[in-house]
Amino acid sequence: MTTPRWAVRRDLIAAALAALLVAAAFLVPHLASADWRKSLYAATAPIFGSWLPHVGWGTVPAIVIAAVVALAGPRIAARLRWRGLLAVTWATSVAWTMALAMVDGWQRGFADRLTTRDEYLHEVPGVTDIPAMVRGFSGRILDFQPHSWTTHVSGHPPGALLVFVWLDRIGLHGGAWAGGLCVLVGTSATVAVLIALRRLSSERVARAAAPFLALAPAAIWIAVSADAFFAGVAAWAVALLSLAATMRARRGLVVGFSSGVLFGFSIYLNYGLVLLGVFALAVLIGARSWRPLVPAVIGAFAVAAAFTAAGFWWFDGYHLVVQRYYQGIASQRPFDYWGWANLAAVVCATGLAVPAALPRVLTWRALRAWEGLTLLVGSAVCCILAADLSALSKAETERIWLPFTIWLMAAPALLPLRHRRAWLAIQGLGALVLVHLILTNW
Repeated sequence: MTTPRWAVRRDLIAAALAALLVAAAFLVPHLASADWRKSLYAATAPIFGSWLPHVGWGTVPAIVIAAVVALAGPRIAARLRWRGLLAVTWATSVAWTMALAMVDGWQRGFADRLTTRDEYLHEVPGVTDIPAMVRGFSGRILDFQPHSWTTHVSGHPPGALLVFVWLDRIGLHGGAWAGGLCVLVGTSATVAVLIALRRLSSERVARAAAPFLALAPAAIWIAVSADAFFAGVAAWAVALLSLAATMRARRGLVVGFSSGVLFGFSIYLNYGLVLLGVFALAVLIGARSWRPLVPAVIGAFAVAAAFTAAGFWWFDGYHLVVQRYYQGIASQRPFDYWGWANLAAVVCATGLAVPAALPRVLTWRALRAWEGLTLLVGSAVCCILAADLSALSKAETERIWLPFTIWLMAAPALLPLRHRRAWLAIQGLGALVLVHLILTNW
């Protein structure tokens, strides 16, 4: 079917507007006063990092991967068997993610990322009694007191720290193992998204989305941030729920319970992932089935009950985190900039193909038809807007919102087939420019 010219022009206009948003977000700080610019606490706003044009031994592999995916990705995705497609998409995502990390080098770009003073691994050696840590977790959230948690530990429920403590307990010590876990789980989100798309939309849509998921610019922050791990866990919660809602009743109950466990664990990794309820609702609507709701709720409440019994009350932690948030630089970062610059950071993480495709995905007709792609992408948009308007995410959203932005990467599945190579090339080029100009903090 021939794509109408007006639709192609609409794609280009949407992408151009997104590019202008990004350009404005980078330009405005340079036009403002030095004091205002300092208040942003992000030298390369809207991206958190520092200007450092550089190349590394990951440069050539990253260019090769981007070129191969752009030239052959759509054709390969259309021809592979389904399981082969899942494996190749995940493997490509891992290779792309690691190549981008190696532009900064092994230590600086990977092994040392989670070992800094503000990160989780800084606190791991001090956790000698896990039950005591969970019981006393809330008492160490606020800043300016003895034994306050580091920035990232204090900003999340104890589940996030527990993951790295458990990793250390089984003998996988240090930043390289922690980074590897984040990369493997974070990139596995691409497989989870494909599974959900196939169940709720169609295999054709999932295959069309695969190259864009594999070549996501968000890979810059998947290696290495704990938010990549959160994104992977959250994506599998959604994928399992989509499976439970579209399979036979008995098996669906077990898978639904497993999904609920992951949903429950997600909100003990990141307070903001309570917004995953939007995805859960979208999945049940898209599958036209409420059958897995009860086992999923039971699974989620089982996790909540376990943490509560261990001595951590989620709502206490959340209210203390809000106080801690405004004890730090967040109280100085201006929302009149970050309120819209956050969205520019999202564009950097998703690439221009996503805003180009959004008008095709988010249509009233598709929403009325409960089309799976529209429901999933629409859920991501709703979660991002809600998180933005909360004013509890000012800056660093290119990594913080990874659990939501990974679903936006499915939107380009509706771009015309004859234009997908060009859009994939734009995706790869955008990521390569960012990673070679900016030394990101993650």
